[in-house]
Amino acid sequence: MDISTFVKLGFKHTKNATAETVYLKTGYDMTKPVTFYGLINERCNVKCRHCEYWRLKHYEEELTIEQWQNALLSIKAFVGTYFINFSGGEPFIKKGFLDLLGFCHQNGIRSGVTTNGSALSRRGVEKVVAAHPFNVNISCDAPNAEVHDYFRGFPGLFDKLTQGITFLREEQAAQGVDFPIIIKPTISSVNFRLLPELVEWTEKMGATAINFQPLDRWTPETYNELWIEEESWPELEQIVERLIQMKRAGAPIMNSEEILGLTVANFREEKAPPEVKPCLVGLRDYFIRTNGDVYLCLHYPPIGNVKEQSAHDLWYGEKARKIRKETTECEQLCLITCLSQKTLTDKFKMGVKLLNTKIKRVPHSSRDKKTNSVSQ
Repeated sequence: MDISTFVKLGFKHTKNATAETVYLKTGYDMTKPVTFYGLINERCNVKCRHCEYWRLKHYEEELTIEQWQNALLSIKAFVGTYFINFSGGEPFIKKGFLDLLGFCHQNGIRSGVTTNGSALSRRGVEKVVAAHPFNVNISCDAPNAEVHDYFRGFPGLFDKLTQGITFLREEQAAQGVDFPIIIKPTISSVNFRLLPELVEWTEKMGATAINFQPLDRWTPETYNELWIEEESWPELEQIVERLIQMKRAGAPIMNSEEILGLTVANFREEKAPPEVKPCLVGLRDYFIRTNGDVYLCLHYPPIGNVKEQSAHDLWYGEKARKIRKETTECEQLCLITCLSQKTLTDKFKMGVKLLNTKIKRVPHSSRDKKTNSVSQ
């Protein structure tokens, strides 16, 4: 993230914070979305124990790359410069996805991607870096293959993503392209004791930062195996306190202390405390699912579809206005990344951390040391 982009996005978030205050006090709606997500596909090539996508018998219809392009341009016409994070499934297995990243760069749309790391081969990484992504998030749940590969159901995945991080850093140096590489762990019963060690691993690998996401209930395993149960809550509290101390000491942890402190409450399934209400997700989020349906919050029905309406008309439509009001009255505590609301101060701190965290450079010569150990 360069300073000019940081300033532009910061201005938009500041402006919308004012609009949110006006809405909450008067009901007058001049909000615009400022946080954008695109679910490229449900198809995936790994079998994560906390995910249902790979078990589905039928997948949602997928937008074509052209339809994605139209939807993204419609957003730009509505809000101007913005950032969108793409995810899946596994977005890199969709034909044309790399072209979509390039399209975003060519049209002044800042796009990032969350990946399981399986596609970060040397050849794939060259194309990713050439597309000038805003960021690359890599799902990694442990500092070792035993735990990570068990959680993700894909033997050898830890080695692939580890090599992929090295490839990314080398290719950034070779092409002169900078963007954050962010590690995204899902906190569960199988890995929470390893989280401080994972922070250290993140720094050792030269990744930019780490952003924790507590487990959400979904699959049978999230109910009978992966949920952190009451007998482990005291130990989880100790781990969280250690993470907070590491953050205060300068560790590249993106989560705010407040969000970290609510981790145990997430597993207690408590309601949102007064200090984090009202929920503002419905006043700022714009989530495009695989088939083009748009959500303000994934716990509510869609507000329409990008194939049928413009971003402007979707945002100010009757469905959106109804859900926007309902979300501000919601008491559910949501700490998964797409629903975790952040204060303006939190967003500023996160941006500053990304600006100040220098990606360690590697010699260009190391890029020439080709390896056949990772499939192309």
